[in-house]
Amino acid sequence: MTAAQMILSSALWLALVVLGLSFLLTVWRVIKGPTLPDRVVALDMLVGIVIGFIALIAIRTGFTLYIDIAISLGLVGFLATVAFARFILAQGRGDETVEEEVRPVVPAPPLAQKRKRASSRKPGAGPAVSGKAKK
Repeated sequence: MTAAQMILSSALWLALVVLGLSFLLTVWRVIKGPTLPDRVVALDMLVGIVIGFIALIAIRTGFTLYIDIAISLGLVGFLATVAFARFILAQGRGDETVEEEVRPVVPAPPLAQKRKRASSRKPGAGPAVSGKAKK
């Protein structure tokens, strides 16, 4: 075994250990939660970790077909995350700890001010005169 093969083998084993640990922690986040958006982000992270596993298998075996599978999984995982996000928005079940931004409401002018403006016109002047035209 050459030095390059030994380094590659060690790096693959280290990557498998790191990905395995991250997989377990992410599964714990999916189960624990605490909110639905946390679970959706954890599921998206699981897709990324599985893509990493597939890439390591592709490097170890030398089959390039695994790379195509990883790319396809990445596209499907992205679409699934977008679908989950739209579902959360449609249900209105976002993170309950985040407060919504309060926008000030600009009140409409009171009805009394509108009447005052209308009564301040001189009788018979302008388009406010109704009825028959005077001769």
